[in-house]
Amino acid sequence: MKKLAYSFFTILVLGTVSCKKDFFDINENPNSPTQVTNQLLLPRILNATAGRMATSYNYAALWTGYWARSGTYGPSIEEESYNITTTFQAGQWSGWYDILSDADIMEKQGVTSGSKFYQGVAKVIKAIGFMYLVDQYNNVPYSQAFKGQGNLLPAYDSGAAIYADLQVQLEAAAKLFADAEITPEIPTVDILFGGDTDMWRKLVNTQRLKLLIHQSQVVQAATVTTVVGQINADGSGYLQAGETAAVNPGYTISANQLNPFWDAYKTDELGTLVDDYNRANNYVLNKYRNNNDSRYQYVFSRAQTPLGGNTYYGYNYGENVPNSAPKAINSSDVAGPGLAKSETQDQWLFTSVESLFLQAEAMQRGWISGDAKSEYNAAITESFNYLGAPGAATYIVSNTAIVNFDAATDKVRQIVMQKYLALTGINNFEAYVDYRRLGVPMDLPLSLATSRGSNIIPLRLLYPQAEYQYNAANVAAQGSINAQTSTIFWDR
Repeated sequence: MKKLAYSFFTILVLGTVSCKKDFFDINENPNSPTQVTNQLLLPRILNATAGRMATSYNYAALWTGYWARSGTYGPSIEEESYNITTTFQAGQWSGWYDILSDADIMEKQGVTSGSKFYQGVAKVIKAIGFMYLVDQYNNVPYSQAFKGQGNLLPAYDSGAAIYADLQVQLEAAAKLFADAEITPEIPTVDILFGGDTDMWRKLVNTQRLKLLIHQSQVVQAATVTTVVGQINADGSGYLQAGETAAVNPGYTISANQLNPFWDAYKTDELGTLVDDYNRANNYVLNKYRNNNDSRYQYVFSRAQTPLGGNTYYGYNYGENVPNSAPKAINSSDVAGPGLAKSETQDQWLFTSVESLFLQAEAMQRGWISGDAKSEYNAAITESFNYLGAPGAATYIVSNTAIVNFDAATDKVRQIVMQKYLALTGINNFEAYVDYRRLGVPMDLPLSLATSRGSNIIPLRLLYPQAEYQYNAANVAAQGSINAQTSTIFWDR
């Protein structure tokens, strides 16, 4: 990936593509880039997108009670105090714009060649990437982002305006897919759906619903009616049980060619453990165990060397861990057998589990037709099935407050709490969105770090320092940004 020495948008004019040194490495000489065809761009973009979504949100997992620092490490003061700076998670900005610049190239080349398929895919990737950017930074460069030498210092668009246009672009994508010609190479280079445009339309519709759900506290009823009407008119529906959108370019047990999640949190190609830092957080671990929920054994691993019979051992986020406490080897890693199934497994991009929970919430809100309770139960069942965990039926009919839908006084938050339990390690960032959006989990503990003071979980990230250095006027126009008080537009 590119390293920011200049404004990211200045770098974009220096080359068309950059990527990790792996089997999607397109340019042998990064100082002499070549024009890349869409057949080469597409698998690189899809793999990079899935990899980012699955492995780039450790901070969200730590802040939202999924993961904690193991006893082998000292504290990460900036992260655990919530007193973040302009260097914290700066790669979120550059990482997404790197992918999005490639998607923009693919879209433009698709227009030139007349390929509606490549145009449609580019619009979907842009919708996903810009959603992540808005959900972390609020206002970001959008309409002027990829003008190259025509505009090296792009102005920022409002988060609300970007979200609105993403719906427009996704509606256009659905129509492009409906009328796309599937040329002979597409089934091979489309490592997500193999050229199945019906599945692409389901992903489009699910992404459109997700954008609405993120705005649940501020969206206008007329907007919901319009978007849902367009989705219904498309007729493809949403991703359903067993329809997880996942990529696999041909992962192998070789350096830089493993499944991204496995490579980040389990072992390298030699079988050496790679993550001694991230461990189970006692908050979510106890939520599972105290409610006879077997999923903790599938999102977390047994300790390699248990102490005192603690086969599954976690930590509290931000705690001062004494030297005598269990270390990484004595605790549960975050790549349990339901998530890290093999070195060459498909890499999820948008799971059926998340889709069903989104639909359940939309049903409960009256946005789409269907029975919310039935969809809620189906989503929980899909979570157990996805992980390979037993006991879904028993769990659903239990009378515990955390799962009993009928007894819940706030059924939307009940749905979102179960969504939280279903996405541990799968979509850590969605938990961060839901916590800011609805305050779920409602009993989530804050960091125990003494350096935290009165700080709360940050409401957003700060713009990266490179923007203040090289796009100063436009970033200054966003006003004074405070991670403790400045919100994303949908956070009310």
